[in-house]
Amino acid sequence: MEKTNVQKLAKILKILVTITFTCNLVILPLVPGIVGIGSEYGLWGAAEEFGVFGPEFGPLLLLAACWQYLFRVWRSEYTAVLAFFLMACGVCTAVILWQARKVLDTILVGNPFQKKNGESLKRAAVCCFVISAAALVRMIWRLVYFNSPVSLFSYNTLFVPLFAMGGLLCMVMSALFRQAAELKEENDLTI
Repeated sequence: MEKTNVQKLAKILKILVTITFTCNLVILPLVPGIVGIGSEYGLWGAAEEFGVFGPEFGPLLLLAACWQYLFRVWRSEYTAVLAFFLMACGVCTAVILWQARKVLDTILVGNPFQKKNGESLKRAAVCCFVISAAALVRMIWRLVYFNSPVSLFSYNTLFVPLFAMGGLLCMVMSALFRQAAELKEENDLTI
């Protein structure tokens, strides 16, 4: 049986989602260390300190240094909140990517209208809402912590509506997949 264009696209998407998921899992344990390094040296200072743009082993030195700064991040309120926020977003992103893989698997098989796809999309929607809520909490926390409206002009402000809309879209898609699965079951029972 020849694969359809949708299945060919799903295969490419599954490869890309798998690569992104793997990179997410690799970097997730290093997030607190990276936040600690960034708080101590700044973005470009860390790159210069660990020679990221210089020798061939610069990125490896930076990753090795993450473990040295792993526990320093919890000393400051700001870095602790940032590390917690980024870890929560990273975990939710990993769940969203895993659910996307599960949906793509059913498309590759040629049977996408299943209730389990609706459940997977519902889990992805919950994770989107968690990211949106975490961004809102962090934005409010920054407003109070810095006592300045500057935090309204950050990526957190963008994350709130962006991931809320993503969650709503996943909920709609979840309902559509569940409805399609029910119609398919009824159609299969009809002779």
